Amino acid sequence: MLNTMRWFGPNDPTPLSALRQAGCAGVVTALHQLPVGAVWPVEEIRQRQQLIEADNAQYAPLQWVVVESLPVHEDIKKGLPTRTQYIENYKESLRNLAACGIHTVCYNFMPVLDWSRTNLSYEMPDGSRALRFVWQDFAVFDLCILKRPGAETDYAPAVVAAAHSQFASMSAADVAELTNTVLLGLPGSEEAFELAGFQALLNEYAAINANALRENLYYFLRAVGPVAEEVGVNLCIHPDDPPYPLLGLPRVVSTEADLAGLLAAYDSPANGLTFCTGSLGVRSDNDLPGMVQRFGSRIHFVHLRATKREENPRNFHEADHLTGDVDMYAVVKALVQEELRRAQSGTGNPELPMRPDHGHQMLDDLQKRTYPGYSAIGRLRGLAELRGLELGIRRSLLEAAQNPPERKMADLSVPRFV
Repeated sequence: MLNTMRWFGPNDPTPLSALRQAGCAGVVTALHQLPVGAVWPVEEIRQRQQLIEADNAQYAPLQWVVVESLPVHEDIKKGLPTRTQYIENYKESLRNLAACGIHTVCYNFMPVLDWSRTNLSYEMPDGSRALRFVWQDFAVFDLCILKRPGAETDYAPAVVAAAHSQFASMSAADVAELTNTVLLGLPGSEEAFELAGFQALLNEYAAINANALRENLYYFLRAVGPVAEEVGVNLCIHPDDPPYPLLGLPRVVSTEADLAGLLAAYDSPANGLTFCTGSLGVRSDNDLPGMVQRFGSRIHFVHLRATKREENPRNFHEADHLTGDVDMYAVVKALVQEELRRAQSGTGNPELPMRPDHGHQMLDDLQKRTYPGYSAIGRLRGLAELRGLELGIRRSLLEAAQNPPERKMADLSVPRFV
């Protein structure tokens, strides 16, 4: 796989040199400075490329290989009449990216919030810090801080009672920290939504259920898909994170059935997936290695991350990359086999861009300002482990191909010592 890491631009505390020294050849980034829905001009795209490639003559080269993300405007998700212009802008951005040689575009279709957590510095047994989601803490925010109308129906009575009891014992600082954590904006951002206007954003989805949101997603794909095909761009949707409804908002990219329906809605190689093991792995009913086998030809980008479900399966934290509930060996083996299939058939990109998704804040990074989930050392550790795992899998597959079972049995029949 093509090793990459996410980089949030000139203000990212992790410099490009760290990505290069970690062994990355690819950079995953976006034009975060542009408002959602605006056209990405060629000039801005090339300026970012020049920044990434500035030291290529002196050091191992870096290339901008994946856009994450080209955001989808909320009016498209809500199916408003104004979506027409925003879709046209999206098409133009795809054309401009392709003209600059960038052909993989990740996006998501989560309403209002991107990913959601309740703790950004959960202490692990080794002293490092991880991201965590606790259902009861989220209920405290929803029921007692936001006070969303009708929220009680989304939680079991015991959770409602426990949430109110927990809230009664929280300090003002505790309330502020939970609020800011839940309302954190896009990854890489240090700005959160404002609580005062947040309910109004949710109200705009009051009449949009899962079926309506799904149809709005399919409408978007059918509109932009032909342009992506024309210019050679692979669109790859990121799954919901967490993969279930929150705050009364529907989520429609959470299960294997969701992915199958999405791929069928616009049946083209240009309509593909960002295969995120962390997001999909939160659900025990998602068979990740099987999904790679079934959807492999439509996977254009890979996020490798392991999550660990806790005693309450609605709670999870981000584990080390090779532990947790994700069978990383089986997933990586399936991905390697997909790459080998592509190389043999001559179809698709035989080198999938992969990034170690998130990482624990650890070692020196515990004393530094880092974006939640995106500290340098934790991702370096994850990438190193994943590279070793991939190397071992490739070596074992090669040796198995060179020594088929019948040959091994024959070898066993010959005395080793005479």
